[in-house]
Amino acid sequence: MAQDRPEDTLQLRETLARIAPGTALRDGLERILRGRTGALIVLGYDKTVDSISTGGFQLDVPFTSTGLRELAKMDGAIIVDSSISRILRAAVHLMPDHTLPSNETGTRHRTADRAARQTGFPVISVSQSMQIIAAYVGETRHVLEDTGQILSRANQALATLERYKMRLDEVASTLSALEIEDLVTVRDVAVVAQRLEMVTRIAREIEDYIVELGTDGRLLALQLEELVTGVDTERELVIRDYLPRSRRSKSPEELLAQLEALSATELVDPAATARVLGLGNGEHLDGAVTPRGYRLLAKVPRLPVSVVDRLVDHFGTLQKLLSAGIDDLQAVDGVGELRARSVREGLSRLAESTILERYV
Repeated sequence: MAQDRPEDTLQLRETLARIAPGTALRDGLERILRGRTGALIVLGYDKTVDSISTGGFQLDVPFTSTGLRELAKMDGAIIVDSSISRILRAAVHLMPDHTLPSNETGTRHRTADRAARQTGFPVISVSQSMQIIAAYVGETRHVLEDTGQILSRANQALATLERYKMRLDEVASTLSALEIEDLVTVRDVAVVAQRLEMVTRIAREIEDYIVELGTDGRLLALQLEELVTGVDTERELVIRDYLPRSRRSKSPEELLAQLEALSATELVDPAATARVLGLGNGEHLDGAVTPRGYRLLAKVPRLPVSVVDRLVDHFGTLQKLLSAGIDDLQAVDGVGELRARSVREGLSRLAESTILERYV
């Protein structure tokens, strides 16, 4: 799946969600497997599907897992609508374009592969001899695995995520202390951005498992949410804090996309991450950089994003924000006396607790 086209990957995720445990379609597929009969199921119907379909029976009946199982006893394909709410045809002989490339050897799998490529609809193949369910989506073939195997891999990935998240929390806390002391280097920022991207990649892998697990992945989804809450926001704040003036025409989203495009080998190199962030060419990782204050202000309770933006625009750097008095803060549009005191006290408490955590 590493070479899948983006559109195939998205459609595959949607298809896996529709055939995940807990759905009527998955129940029907498992009934077919237990009955040791094969099946070929097209998830959608239009003129193209009609043009490659011959014979069979017109049905247009409500979709049920037991109905799917019974119809699979007949030779030929079953065609359901895109919402998988009705079974439209059964015992259909599919005749896709034979010139379409396919690496499949079995007749049923080759037909499924070519039908998916030609129609653009997902096609499910249940192998009678190999006892496997395969989903064909565009140019992608995905074999459904046993829930236990997926859960085992997902739990391993979750344990890895917990370790990476713990390390991320450590380097993020260190960065906050260095920001307050005005001792931040390019390397410090690159390491935090690097860890944030690693955590995000592992989380997305687990999200894929959750999609495939369906109702069996509910506990995993709760654990994942607890671990990664706030990570996406932190990624954006780091970029906004350290984005050089020369690159402020680029949005945080664009730079995050460039980080995502780094290979696994490039990502472990802080110099490569620094280059993406625009912090030099990576040769001077120990060069000093100054935060603008987004990360720390985001931790001040009940402070609207619009006010954060105005404070950063007004003061320019975190150090100026930290040294600003209540009167200085009130000079910013939308910051009255109460809010100025709240910001002043909030920043002071954050500075004290962050330094305390670092040195005690």
